[in-house]
Amino acid sequence: MQWKHTSSPSSKKFKSQPSAGKLLLTVFWDSQRPILEHYMEKGVRVTSVNYSNMLRIELRPAIRSKPRGRLTQGVLLLHDNARRHTAHLTISTILQLNWEVLEHPAYSPHLAPSDFRLFGPLKNALRGRRFAADNEAKEAVHDWLHSQPQTFFSNDIKKLTDSWAKCIEKKGDYFEK
Repeated sequence: MQWKHTSSPSSKKFKSQPSAGKLLLTVFWDSQRPILEHYMEKGVRVTSVNYSNMLRIELRPAIRSKPRGRLTQGVLLLHDNARRHTAHLTISTILQLNWEVLEHPAYSPHLAPSDFRLFGPLKNALRGRRFAADNEAKEAVHDWLHSQPQTFFSNDIKKLTDSWAKCIEKKGDYFEK
């Protein structure tokens, strides 16, 4: 409601087109390239069951398909301390797969490379683009991920090791980059 004079012209109403919605993407990557892109189905909540199934059914085979010799020292998994990552089911799945998990201290955004070093540049690359369908958005994300040079991923792993060294030096206390 707004106050106006009776002889004032009526205000224009803008019609907006409904958004295509959001896609929830989980990306697993190593120092060379993306290993797995996983999109959640619309309306499905992320739970430890979904996450454990993704690790077992999708990520494990994707890792095993890596060229021989690249996986010599096992899998070292870094994910934040969200509930689905710390639930008993997820922990038991990771133990069954014989993977190791790097502990992620609370309030340590500098130890979450995907949040800033991967998704930030991805958002910038896709900013302003409109997609008519989810498959178009998925294809654009896939193309962008696979067009990045190897140094894009290896530099982030290097930055991560530097951040971990600082975290150890500070005994887990928060520090600025």
